[in-house]
Amino acid sequence: MNMHASLAGEAIPFAIPASRWDDGAASGMSESELLLYRSNLLGSDLTVTNFGGGNTSAKVMESDPLTGEQVEVLWVKGSGGDIGSMKLDGFATLYEEKLLALEGFYAGEEDDDKMVSFLPHCTFNLNSRAASIDTPLHSLLPYKHIDHVHPDAIIALAASSNGEAVTQAIWGGEIGWLPWKRPGFTLGVMIRDFAKANPQAKGAMLAGHGIICWADTAKECYELSVRLIAEAAAYLNAKLSDGPAFGGQKVKAREDRKQVAAALMPRLRGLMTGNRRKMGHFSDDDETLEFVGSADFERLAALGTSCPDHFLRTKIAPLTLDPAKLGDTAYLARSLADYRALYAAYYDRCKRANSPAMRDANPVVVLVPGVGRMTFAGDKATARIAGEFYLNAINVMRGAEAIGDYIALDEQEAFDIEYWLLEEAKLQRMPAPKPMAGKIALVTGGAGGIGAATAARLLKDGACVMLADRDGAVVEDVRAGFAQAFGKDVVRSVTCDVTDEAQVAAAFATCAREFGGLDVLVANAGIASSAPIEETTVELWNRNFDVLAQGYFLTAKHAWPLLKGMADQGGTSVVFIGSKNAVAAAAGASAYASAKAAANHLARCLALEGAPHGIRVNVVNPDAVIRGSRIWDGDWRKERAASNKVDAGEELEAYYRNRSMLKRDVLPEDIAEAAFWLASDASAKSTGNMINVDAGNVQAFTR
Repeated sequence: MNMHASLAGEAIPFAIPASRWDDGAASGMSESELLLYRSNLLGSDLTVTNFGGGNTSAKVMESDPLTGEQVEVLWVKGSGGDIGSMKLDGFATLYEEKLLALEGFYAGEEDDDKMVSFLPHCTFNLNSRAASIDTPLHSLLPYKHIDHVHPDAIIALAASSNGEAVTQAIWGGEIGWLPWKRPGFTLGVMIRDFAKANPQAKGAMLAGHGIICWADTAKECYELSVRLIAEAAAYLNAKLSDGPAFGGQKVKAREDRKQVAAALMPRLRGLMTGNRRKMGHFSDDDETLEFVGSADFERLAALGTSCPDHFLRTKIAPLTLDPAKLGDTAYLARSLADYRALYAAYYDRCKRANSPAMRDANPVVVLVPGVGRMTFAGDKATARIAGEFYLNAINVMRGAEAIGDYIALDEQEAFDIEYWLLEEAKLQRMPAPKPMAGKIALVTGGAGGIGAATAARLLKDGACVMLADRDGAVVEDVRAGFAQAFGKDVVRSVTCDVTDEAQVAAAFATCAREFGGLDVLVANAGIASSAPIEETTVELWNRNFDVLAQGYFLTAKHAWPLLKGMADQGGTSVVFIGSKNAVAAAAGASAYASAKAAANHLARCLALEGAPHGIRVNVVNPDAVIRGSRIWDGDWRKERAASNKVDAGEELEAYYRNRSMLKRDVLPEDIAEAAFWLASDASAKSTGNMINVDAGNVQAFTR
């Protein structure tokens, strides 16, 4: 969809989907497999449906496990699934006969929530997948295959003042129109009654919600859905071609918008109240820049979103900021406080006697003309998805305004969805967040053994991690592996030589823009060298101090403003990866040991400076971490072997193991465990400390 049309003064058009059905791939599939194939095709095409949105179904004849008789079973997307990525176990299966019998318990709209409680009693074959609130939309219709999707082009019609007229103009009697109704049994009855009264119809537009359509086969249903969306998009594009969207451009996109976002997001994050820290996500796509820079921006943004899927993830409305005041912290604090007050007033106006307590009142979506869209949530994936849903909302507004006036969801209806008791029950069933959830860490030397192990330990317990390393190709490989293990949202990489201040500053700016700020710095990038004093050149001395002393200084210096900004959020942590040689003299390694000692003393100084701002600074001192270490892969291994008069192979490892008091190897994971503890809230009352992880070395005892 991002076609740069707005740069030429034209409205950005809607993408037009095409069928991707492959008869060869579908050949020989069972009815349930065809349903899955159709669902995955629909859900993986973002011109057809948005993430987690839409639901599909098929009515399949199955053998009853109790009687052996053939019975009709509704296969329908289960609660919380994503049709683009789901497998067969993502479908709920229910006896169709029992579902139809539920109408005997239904007396009217006030029974909608009650009807949901009956769905588990209709389960077929002990399927544990919970049925969704949309199940009646599928069960009450007499058709074999049903799709319910809400792509942008469709919702643009559904959320426009002229949507009903345009629906008639495009499709005539093939597609009907139903007024807004919250998902549930009542909406299912309305659709069923419409279909019965209009046997020629192939579907219905649901005002403010989406479209539902039906067919006799899986292929026909899929291709009908794609055709309807394509026809809606083509109609809207013809209207949009008349001129610029949203009343034309008022504010041009800034060339420095990424830098502005990197500076702004940590400040907003630090000013947001609540028990959990936020993760941020930034987007400056053409669609967002077209919207936030338009003449109609403020008017439309204040209306909020329309589709329930959009609204649940983006709140009643976004926070909009004046781009001329972004440097004023008092303005930002006041803007956030005003938003929270407006949200509380909305809650008070709309709450019911049995409404759940008010949730987090901070904005999810923050929009800045000329800059773009920032979204904040308790985890990175949720923040990203919220941004994508607001992008959907922007597209809907653009299309709706092209054919009439955009109509947002009624405030009370919006509240009743946001604070729906069924939605609250779903939230209560979610697992507790991991200990490091909401924390953002940057690890220098992130491609090395200790750095990668520390990053993995932080990721395991829920942190987001920026890996920084001078070897861009290697650190990107490490990132890719972590993305596969922990998810693509939670890890990023950046090329950074810690001796280059410009690269260090850029790394922290990237972290701020990608995640929203910083909570943990693990300064780990290092080198090692060994030489007698008379063979230690000034170049070698300076190289050690550049990396191990100045490098730690530069990373701490540029982390400091981000860490200070979280003083009101429970504090932050800096962990220096030091060395046994920082506290124990080592013959033949004066440059390395002196530089490490300088870094350790820097940590003590920073602990004093950081305490008033809630910044804790501690050190982990490893010794002889050979396995998995890139430092030990080079000359350092040979030099230390020669210094200790042993072979550079396994004999060297045995030498260091036997030299320790505990006679044990020290591994990267051991250092990572100590660094993790110092980064976590478990060590909230520790600063200015050193932890030796060296299997015991009396020379390195700190006291």
